[in-house]
Amino acid sequence: MGTYRMKMNLQFFSQEKTEKATPQKKQDSRKKGQIARSAEIPSALMMIGVFLFMSFIGGWMVESLQSMIRGNIMRIPEWELTEKNLDLMMKENVWQAALIAAPLMGISLVMGVIGNYMQVGFLVATDPLKAKLERINPLKGAKRIFSARTLVELLKSLIKITFISSVTFIVLWRKREEMMVISQISMGDAIGLIGSLIIQTGLAVAILLLFLSILDYVYQKYDFEKNIRMSKQDIKDEHKKSEGDPLIKSRIKEKQRELGMNRMISEIPKADVVITNPTHFAVALRYDPEEMDVPTVVAKGMDFVAQKIKETAKDHDIVMSENVPLARALYHQVDIGEGVPEDLFKAVAEVLAYVYSIKGYPGGGN
Repeated sequence: MGTYRMKMNLQFFSQEKTEKATPQKKQDSRKKGQIARSAEIPSALMMIGVFLFMSFIGGWMVESLQSMIRGNIMRIPEWELTEKNLDLMMKENVWQAALIAAPLMGISLVMGVIGNYMQVGFLVATDPLKAKLERINPLKGAKRIFSARTLVELLKSLIKITFISSVTFIVLWRKREEMMVISQISMGDAIGLIGSLIIQTGLAVAILLLFLSILDYVYQKYDFEKNIRMSKQDIKDEHKKSEGDPLIKSRIKEKQRELGMNRMISEIPKADVVITNPTHFAVALRYDPEEMDVPTVVAKGMDFVAQKIKETAKDHDIVMSENVPLARALYHQVDIGEGVPEDLFKAVAEVLAYVYSIKGYPGGGN
């Protein structure tokens, strides 16, 4: 019973998500669109870009709108009030308004792209767009509503409202004297003052939001890293998947060894001699003067493989010669398919001469 409990405890702890996510897990999450990202950063950068741009071209925008309105008013007496004329005037006004607003829309788009790229780089993920039944599950929906993450988002919203209200109040309070006399100045000056207040307030709020969004990104990164943590078992499984199951790899290597040995054994009948240790090493040599410059090793092995070579040689009436130092030297110095090195020529030549004398012919080969 105690052993069973110990196994259960080990299994439990192996499933605990205590380990940092591996690079592979992070890459897989990224492909699925699961990333650490704050939606506040693009919004804050868009606000900063828009209000900074307005501080430079705000006057031009107001003048352009005034010019468009004046043009419409001046043309009214000349126009006949018909459905066609009204439609034409609306289309012209919409087009002119779009041209006036185009710089602001352009800067908003650019800043929004920059805000996202700074966080996640270039990413195209289709997984979040896939329809999933669990998204419309009422139970899971209720869990999301009453989850800790929802409470955090509510707290963030309350903090933003508080800070934005405070900043707006401070900016307007500093301009209270100018605002008190707004009714006593001309329409143009009043519009300029209101526009200036809007830009100053907007920039102050945008900078504050950027600061809060950076804090939000830090939290989102922490929360993301916590959610993709892995258990020790997960890491083991991933390692097996990426590197291959050790059992399967060992079987593959074993099969490769078998195939290699079979190919080697199939070359033994072509050999002229098998030089043995006599028990631990066996090296099969072949020499054909018409094909080779030097004798070549066609098979070699130690212990079990050596016995297999000798059995095959015996089955095919290949001469076996016991020469302990030569067998060891050939086994350690020459690979299969390679020629005998120069320092072993004499010893190999003596063995081959002995073999040829037994077989009764002067040439090599079978």
